[in-house]
Amino acid sequence: MSHDDGTASVEFVWLTILLLVPFVYIVIAVFDAQRAAYGVSTASRAAARAFVQAPDVATAERRARIAAEVALGDQGMSAADIQISCLPTPGACLQPGSSVRVRISTTQALPLTPSALGSQLGGIAVDSVHTEPYGSFRAAGS
Repeated sequence: MSHDDGTASVEFVWLTILLLVPFVYIVIAVFDAQRAAYGVSTASRAAARAFVQAPDVATAERRARIAAEVALGDQGMSAADIQISCLPTPGACLQPGSSVRVRISTTQALPLTPSALGSQLGGIAVDSVHTEPYGSFRAAGS
């Protein structure tokens, strides 16, 4: 009988664990990044559409931020930087022929990272920009 009998199964189990765990972590990180990208994309589109449907600029700003927060919350995201700007000039909000541009950006933390290591450990930056036209043949908003 050889001294190495039965070690192939042990080696197989250890190699499987050593190769499978990093692979699973990478897959989880990719899916997390994809979820975050989908969340900011949906949030920027929803915010821009909510803005152009409002009757005045103050209401539009509030509705756009709420729409973005709801869309981000649907994907389990809480904090994001939301920037709303009117085109071609900041004073042209809700005017015929104008547009609104919504930019949402955030950093998605790496999955399964313990909070004891701090928030500076790293993450995946995701952002989205959506421009929605107000329409040339609509009445001007307030």
